Amino acid sequence: MGLVYSEPSCQSAYDGDVHQLYHLLRKDPTLLNVQEEHTGDTPLIAACRRGNLRVVQYLLENGADVHLTNKKQRTCLHYVSKRTFSLLDYLMISILMPILLLGYFLMLQKQRKTVSLMKEVLSSNINVNAVDYKGNTALHYVCQRKSHRLVPLLLERNADTNIANSDGETPLEIATRLKFKKIVNVLKKAR
Repeated sequence: MGLVYSEPSCQSAYDGDVHQLYHLLRKDPTLLNVQEEHTGDTPLIAACRRGNLRVVQYLLENGADVHLTNKKQRTCLHYVSKRTFSLLDYLMISILMPILLLGYFLMLQKQRKTVSLMKEVLSSNINVNAVDYKGNTALHYVCQRKSHRLVPLLLERNADTNIANSDGETPLEIATRLKFKKIVNVLKKAR
């Protein structure tokens, strides 16, 4: 089960239907950056929510605006940053791993896809320091989710490690509180 959008271009992007999206945009090019009425999501945000790399590539190649935010003030980069495994996911996989080795391979596949998605979005001129309604940047989210592979990608694009969210925490403080030593070391080197 997923989201249901009132805007056909957002729904096509979310569903990963590049063919349908192509036809919609050919008929009406303004749908490229249309914002859905209820969430404010654009087709690019919808594709990033779902992790549809081919759709993201297609939208970026056609000039989708990476700076648009939805009603939560989130850009597509925020959603790419949130597409990682949580601590609970890691715990579930580690418990089930002896039974289902497949779970481990699924985790690796999702991580690779997220890295590719992040690289694609970062190849645009997106503002890596954009904050959402909670004051979080993409760097806050990747630190919360222990995404040690994504942290360097954001830092390469000059993500600011000193931005505090509405709870007053910087990405470094989040990683320190959660005891993510690898991320703490990377963030300290970046300062």
